[in-house]
Amino acid sequence: MHVSSALHADKGRERRPERGDASPRDDQAAIEDSAQHGREAAMTKLRLAIIGAGPAGIYAADILLKAEREFDVSIDLFDQLPAPYGLVRYGVAPDHPRIKGIITALREVLDRGDIRIFGNVRFGTDLTLDDLKRHYNAVIFATGAIKDAELHIPGVDLDGSYGAADFVSWYDGHPDYPRTWPLHAESVAVIGNGNVALDVSRILAKHPDDLLPTEIPDNVYQGLKESPVTDVHVFGRRGPTSVKFTPLELRELGELRDVDMVLYDEDFDYDDHDREAIAGNKQVLVIDRVLQQWRQRALRQAEDPEVRPASRRLHLHFYARPLELVDDGHGHVAAIRYERTAPDGQGGVVGTGEIRELPVQAVYRAVGYFGSPLPGVPFDERHGVIPNHEGQVLRTDDNTQLYGVYATGWIKRGPVGLIGHTKSDAMETVSHLINDLGNWWTPADPSEESIVELLRSRGVEYTNLEGWHNLDAHEQALGAAQGRARIKVVGRDDMVRASNHPHSADAG
Repeated sequence: MHVSSALHADKGRERRPERGDASPRDDQAAIEDSAQHGREAAMTKLRLAIIGAGPAGIYAADILLKAEREFDVSIDLFDQLPAPYGLVRYGVAPDHPRIKGIITALREVLDRGDIRIFGNVRFGTDLTLDDLKRHYNAVIFATGAIKDAELHIPGVDLDGSYGAADFVSWYDGHPDYPRTWPLHAESVAVIGNGNVALDVSRILAKHPDDLLPTEIPDNVYQGLKESPVTDVHVFGRRGPTSVKFTPLELRELGELRDVDMVLYDEDFDYDDHDREAIAGNKQVLVIDRVLQQWRQRALRQAEDPEVRPASRRLHLHFYARPLELVDDGHGHVAAIRYERTAPDGQGGVVGTGEIRELPVQAVYRAVGYFGSPLPGVPFDERHGVIPNHEGQVLRTDDNTQLYGVYATGWIKRGPVGLIGHTKSDAMETVSHLINDLGNWWTPADPSEESIVELLRSRGVEYTNLEGWHNLDAHEQALGAAQGRARIKVVGRDDMVRASNHPHSADAG
C-alpha cells in the first residue's frame, strides 16, 4: 500500500514542533534544535503508542506496518480493558455473531506478532502523556466513544430513565459496570431509530433462553430471566423512510420467537418524498418491504382465530417526538409524553401540536454516543471529539497542530459510520503521521523494555497477547461446560487472573 506524501494541513496554520516536556511554547532556538533532532531520529525508527485496542487502533497499526515508508516501526497498543477489540466485544449485542466475526480479522493482525499489546492500562493514571513523550515518537488516540449523548427533555434524570450505552455495556459484560440491572418494567420505551435502539429493543423483548447460544454472561442471562417485560415501544421522530438502522438489524426483530411486531397504519401515509426515497434508495426499499410484510402478517394473524397472540410485543412508533418523561410523584418514570409529527415534504418533520402520552415504567435513550476527554489532550466539549485536522490533533487555544499527537476512529470524527469506515479513517491519520516524520517527539528513553519497566514499577498488572489467548480459552471452557460456545468473564480481576494466571482461574 502506498501512502501519499502530498497530504498536509492547511497552509495558514502555524506549526510548532513538540518537545518531550509539557510546555506548549519554548524559545525558537530550542524548538529548531528539537525539530532537527526529531528529523534525524525519525528517519530510522518510529516508536508509536496507540491508545485504544478496538478496531480503530488495530486498523491504524496494521495500515502503518504495511505502508511504504523509509523507517522501521515499533508499535505498542494500550487499552484500559484487560481484553482487546473495544466495541466489537463490548458494544455489539451478543446475538450478532455475523458482526462479531470481525474479531477474527482483528485477531489475525494481533497474532502476527509485530504489535505488542498492553491491556488493563488506564491512560491518565497508569500511563500519562508525559510518559508517552519520554518513551515514544508519537501517539495515536483511538479511544472511541462510549458515553451516552445527552437528551434534553424534562424528566430525563428520573429513576427508570437509562442511557442505552450503559445498558449495552451491562449486557455485554463490561467489567466497569454493575453486575445487576433494574429490570422491573412491564412496559418500556426506547427512544431512537438507529441500530443501537434496535439492539436494546431486541435484547429487552427477546426471551433469555434464546440468547443461550451466544456468549451472554451468566449474570446478564439471570437478570433478563427475571424481567417481567411484555411491551417494548420504539419511538422515532421521523417516518419509516428516514430511519437510521440497517435492513439486517430490522429483519432480526421479526425473527424473535414469541414476539409480535406491532405497527400503526397512521405512520404509513406516505407523501411524494417518501415514495421517491423508496424508489431511489435500495436500503430504504428493503426496509419498507420488511415493514409492509409485518403489517400484512399482523392483518392475517388478526383474521385467524386459531393464531394465539405472542407473550411479548415490540411496537414501532414513527412520527413521535419525545417531549417529557412523566414523574409518578415519587421520582420514577410513569409515562412518556410525545408530540405527533408530520412530514414537511422535504424529508423532515414538523410538529402537529397533538400531544400523546403512553404509560411506561422505564425509558432507554438511544440517541447516540459521545466521546470522553483524556487527561492532557485537547477536547471539543461540544462535539465529544479530540479537535483535529484529518487526524492531526490541534490545540484548542489557537488551532495549531500539536505535534506527535494523532487521533482516529470515533474520538476523531464522532460516533458515526459502521466499523468498515474505520479503515479509511485510519489510513488518513497514518498518512499524516508518516508525512510529519520531521516533527515527531524525541523520546529520552525509546527502548522497548523501558515501558515494561515503567508499568511494573507502578504496580500495573497489565495483560498481553498471550494473556488474551488465555482468557479466550478460559471463556470457551466455561461455555463448553454448559454446552455453549463461550461464557464471557465479566469482573476485571477475574479477567486479569484468567489472563495472567490461567491455572489459578481454571481451578477457581
